[in-house]
Amino acid sequence: MLLYMSTGSQQHKSTPLHSVSVAGAVVREDGRLLAIRRADNGTWELPGGVLELAESPEEGVAREVLEETGIRVEVDELTGVYKNTARGIVALVFRCKPSGGTERTSAESLAVDWLTPEEITERMSEVYAVRLLDALDGDGPHVRSHDGKHLSPAR
Repeated sequence: MLLYMSTGSQQHKSTPLHSVSVAGAVVREDGRLLAIRRADNGTWELPGGVLELAESPEEGVAREVLEETGIRVEVDELTGVYKNTARGIVALVFRCKPSGGTERTSAESLAVDWLTPEEITERMSEVYAVRLLDALDGDGPHVRSHDGKHLSPAR
């Protein structure tokens, strides 16, 4: 999707616009990670969504995780930046610690579960699984691109 910027009464082609999203890699003390099964497409992913204009990335992560899962979090650190080259979405992923709340589904989630790294690899596509696995390795922040299905080769 190519977006155009409008200046005055003229519309001209310019640099494509990007959407910024945030997601939480929520790690429990036992090493399990919080995941949702999305209501719109049934896939397993980490909780997150579009960053709103008036909020910081950390505020956005905490809001999205709470909205989608019922879990409150303390946002720790940025663990990765992931660009979907097909859709122009840049996702910022933050490692988080659960700080309260109770797991529940929402209009955006069919299921909420705490998964092991092995279960993440089995249930999630590689472009989402890598975001959680990167958050565990402590070597971040990672910067990766993908086409929506497959990671692009590292440069």
